Amino acid sequence: MKKPVMHANVPGSSRRAVLAALLALPAGVGGRSASAQSDSWAALRRPGSFALIRHALAPGTNDPSGFRLDDCATQRNLSAEGRAQAVRIGELFRANGIAAADVHSSQWCRCLETATLMKLGETRQQPLLNSFFQDRTRETQQIEALRQWIGQLDLARPTVFVTHQVVVTALSQIFPASGEIVVMQRATDGRLSVQGRPPTA
Repeated sequence: MKKPVMHANVPGSSRRAVLAALLALPAGVGGRSASAQSDSWAALRRPGSFALIRHALAPGTNDPSGFRLDDCATQRNLSAEGRAQAVRIGELFRANGIAAADVHSSQWCRCLETATLMKLGETRQQPLLNSFFQDRTRETQQIEALRQWIGQLDLARPTVFVTHQVVVTALSQIFPASGEIVVMQRATDGRLSVQGRPPTA
């Protein structure tokens, strides 16, 4: 951000008044950030929008060899910090006027636990939100099927998808942090566009 130019022919009292006014303004980045956050939540409350959420903090990368979806003990799971983060995400939704939502989740335990701890409503398992990190050959077909499903979904109510980094990135071109929210809008022609990224920290 450029510094304002203070011309030499401006009287001292006027210079002080301008400086005081500038100091009273919010910081440039902070001001834009607050506005962007507000716009993101407003977008999510509109019909046709949904939130993509990467599951809360689950330390490590990938899953152990031989993991099973029906056995959380074989998977990489949320840490205590991740569980607390999931609770905070739910509180953030409620603080921004969304007390209930249609919640869809990957079948991975770390996603289901994130969704459950958010307490926004009953969680429905959706295999199209599952990770393909360990099998990239599934990506193209799965994401196309996911796009078609989203295209037919009733988005009249606030809607939340709890999923994985690879899925969020494939739909939005954004690499999300753990627990990050990406708000998206479905246009009448089915195209998806990013509306914002309200922080969860």
